[in-house]
Amino acid sequence: MTTALPPVRPWHLWLVWGVGVAAYVLSVTNRTSLAAVGVDAAVRFDADASTLSMFAVIQLFVYGAMQVPVGLLLDRFGARPMITIGMFLMAVGQLVMAFAPDVGTAILARMLVGAGDAAIFPSVLRVVAVWFPERQAPLLVQLTGIVGQTGQLLAILPMAALLHATTWSVAFGSLAGLGVLFTLLTFAVIRNHPPDRSADVSVDTATGAMHVVTSAADLRVGFRESWAHPATRLAFWSHFTAPFSGTAFILLWGFPFLTVGEGLTPAMASLVFSVYVVFGMLTGPVIGMLSSRHPMRRSRMLVLPIIGIQVLAWLAVIAWPGAAPLWLLLVLALALSTGGPASMIGFDHARTFNPSHRLSTATGIVNVGGFLAALLAILFIGIAMDVQGAGTPDTYSLDAFRMAFLTQVPLWLLGAGFIVFERKRTRVHIGLDEPRSSRRARRDRAAD
Repeated sequence: MTTALPPVRPWHLWLVWGVGVAAYVLSVTNRTSLAAVGVDAAVRFDADASTLSMFAVIQLFVYGAMQVPVGLLLDRFGARPMITIGMFLMAVGQLVMAFAPDVGTAILARMLVGAGDAAIFPSVLRVVAVWFPERQAPLLVQLTGIVGQTGQLLAILPMAALLHATTWSVAFGSLAGLGVLFTLLTFAVIRNHPPDRSADVSVDTATGAMHVVTSAADLRVGFRESWAHPATRLAFWSHFTAPFSGTAFILLWGFPFLTVGEGLTPAMASLVFSVYVVFGMLTGPVIGMLSSRHPMRRSRMLVLPIIGIQVLAWLAVIAWPGAAPLWLLLVLALALSTGGPASMIGFDHARTFNPSHRLSTATGIVNVGGFLAALLAILFIGIAMDVQGAGTPDTYSLDAFRMAFLTQVPLWLLGAGFIVFERKRTRVHIGLDEPRSSRRARRDRAAD
């Protein structure tokens, strides 16, 4: 005869989630830790603009490449070991960065940070799915993402202030120390599943139904079948086009542009970054609500207008004679901050129009789009700076930055064009619109 285990106390649920979210905040801080110290990094490693771009490019590449392996490992081992290993890898990466003597070692450090970062958010989402009732999961996923973005604020002013008050090694060594602390904390607090269950399952408290939690890519259906659905391609291009400019701005090029190019003080540049982060957190729920209420008009009502707002804001800043006024730079920050929430609509497309048995594969394809565009944008900006002879901090200029940021325009045009094209194909695929050939045949019959 077995004895029923007592239910999990509410404080235990929130403790596990709270530690997981705190780990995600630190993960975002590690991810964006070069945001406010890019100029310092260029000086320390004597790196030109293209080389500086590689820090972010390789980090994002590793992050994206690890998404499917992380999903597979989560299914095999659960959230506790994965989030612990992720925190440890980031701690090691920041320790290597603290004492890196050259560019090669620094790039290795960013690869370790990217690999560790890749494990955190999926692990926290798995904690939510396993520990909390199904009815609470959507809200907690949104809260996890919103709270996690505060890590960007920690990577802006505090990180730069610490570096300038002490040394490079102390600043990045401090991040490594926090990583070690959270490695121990996550291992001590987080468990794969509540004590009243013996497997990773979620429970619907209203019906008592239990579902096994899986997060791995669906291996039964390949890339070809997922990519063949036009909604997957629409989602890919939405996630490709909406967030890349903000990602390039916040991860690497924004702070040098604002301080060296536009002449802002580090404190004012940090204010612009803070507006970007806070407004993005505020607009996320609004865009998510509109997306859920208007599932058939997401691209036309949300994604394409947001992309257009970003383009107009950038063109206004680039075309402004002389240094742009602070209000215009704040408008730019507001415009760019909507890209991240808009890009999440890509996952709504994938979830709405793909069958459940290949949803994870489609989601993985969509996720690649955003990372690919960000990689290209960061790299193109760096190359453009070098081509103009403005590859080092002492040669940075406002005109060089303006020309470099124009390299984003082809990415916007490419992405927006494919969004329009694939939106039409998706509507035809699900029966909302008729194929062009059918309309032509009907007109021909009417003419006869």
